[in-house]
Amino acid sequence: MKNLFLLLFLSINFVSIAQEFSRADTLRGSITPERAWWNVTHYDLKVSVNPSEKSIEGSNTITYEVLERNNIMQIDLQAPMKIDKILQNNEQISFTSDGNAHFLKLKKKQKKGKQNKITIYFSGKPTVARRAPWDGGFTWTKDSNGNHFIATANQGIGASVWWPLKDHPSEEPDNGMRISVTTPKHLMDVSNGRLIKVTESDTTKTWVWEVVNPINAYGVNINIGDYVHWGEKYQGLNGTLDMDYYVLRENEEKAKEQFKQAPMMMEAFEHWFGPYPFYEDGYKLVEAPYLGMEHQSSVTYGNGFENGYLGRDLSRSGWGMKFDFIIIHESGHEWFANNITNKDVADMWVHEGFTCYSENIYLDYHFGKKASSEYVVGLRRSILNDIPIIGNYNVSHSGSSDKYYKGANMLHTIRQLIDNDEKWRQILIGLNKGFYHQTVSSKQVEDYIMQKSGLDLNVFFNQYLRTTMIPKLEYKVEDNKLKFRYTDILKNFKMPVIAIINGKEEWIKPTSEWKTKEFSSFIETAEIKKDFYVITEIIE
Repeated sequence: MKNLFLLLFLSINFVSIAQEFSRADTLRGSITPERAWWNVTHYDLKVSVNPSEKSIEGSNTITYEVLERNNIMQIDLQAPMKIDKILQNNEQISFTSDGNAHFLKLKKKQKKGKQNKITIYFSGKPTVARRAPWDGGFTWTKDSNGNHFIATANQGIGASVWWPLKDHPSEEPDNGMRISVTTPKHLMDVSNGRLIKVTESDTTKTWVWEVVNPINAYGVNINIGDYVHWGEKYQGLNGTLDMDYYVLRENEEKAKEQFKQAPMMMEAFEHWFGPYPFYEDGYKLVEAPYLGMEHQSSVTYGNGFENGYLGRDLSRSGWGMKFDFIIIHESGHEWFANNITNKDVADMWVHEGFTCYSENIYLDYHFGKKASSEYVVGLRRSILNDIPIIGNYNVSHSGSSDKYYKGANMLHTIRQLIDNDEKWRQILIGLNKGFYHQTVSSKQVEDYIMQKSGLDLNVFFNQYLRTTMIPKLEYKVEDNKLKFRYTDILKNFKMPVIAIINGKEEWIKPTSEWKTKEFSSFIETAEIKKDFYVITEIIE
């Protein structure tokens, strides 16, 4: 009966807790037949923003490549936004809707290999964000001078909360996109990429931004306000990088001081992760009326121009107050989320685990290895171990919030196992080079780390990513002998760790069976090095 209970426990914890998923979840989270036959090569998004009505209207011209013959196309746009009309070759296209998924009936089956265009006109009052960026949509506020201060943030809810597109993380426009935003004349829009043109009428201005690299849809953003702008030239690994900053007029002075951390970030991350992935589109840090988010080449910021996370150290180690959390974390996403993007949100840990880890990599570069270690270990108190990190595939389910802190601690543990910091650095650089501007699965990332490290980490990854169990290392001291074993582990989990015996580091290799290691002298003190993410228990 005991073995049966253990088997049941493992089966429950090896998969996400069973839950009901709707047809809408499947339509959003899977590659449906109506999505599979076409590949987006470019978006041309035009949006006019009416602050007094809290409404928008516009169009999106989608250039796409036909992969297979078909004539039914799925486009996503969430209520209360609505599609007004659809044109292809100047002919109106009919469509039917199933919730937020809209199925366009094209006039004839598209020919494989052809590049075609379709334009979707839309309008409405988009969902207002209740807690951006997590519960996202539009944020409509005003600055202290009474000017409109408006922004989009839609990481979880999806880009289709405000514009029509193929809203699946595996789809990025191969040749980038153009974003044209019309605002009241006295305000400015800042979006992704480079500003290439501004036109104006009696009452409005239209700001045209060009993105030349592939871009994940949730990273496309609008930021409207009474902005001031300055910039600098950063001499980076791939040449000169334009770093630009946009903040409300009232915050210019303190922003200029706080944003000095941006080039410090760039220096640290180019060292550890390789060249900034979007030199052609530049790097921007843009003030927003919410905490901040990783919008590609247009990182948004709302952390109050102070260090920590809203003035707090999430690790409680003291090191979290040495940097501005939003500048460092959200910029780290340029490498992990925007350069390397998950194909399915079930693997969102690839975004958040690596980027949470980037915080202690920043500390490592500027403050040393001790700071890095104490910070990431300090984050463990916030790990829930409620459900596995990896969610359910094909239903837009991203798994546990532990993808942040547990993911970072898992990566920190891998660094210890590799036991060669330069090799580990080259693996991180290699990930960004090998998967440059690609969408990936967790398995691809796992396999890459195993291949380059030479370590068999299959059971390790399953343990930390696909169960809620944290290995428990039980140990006891008998004179000059250390006895130890693992519990709460998957079969064949055999991760070595470092024991600190009488102040000296010694590798031990626990398994599920009791093992003994004998030392030359009496053991006065014994502990397991904290850099390994395990639970320890001393057996008397």
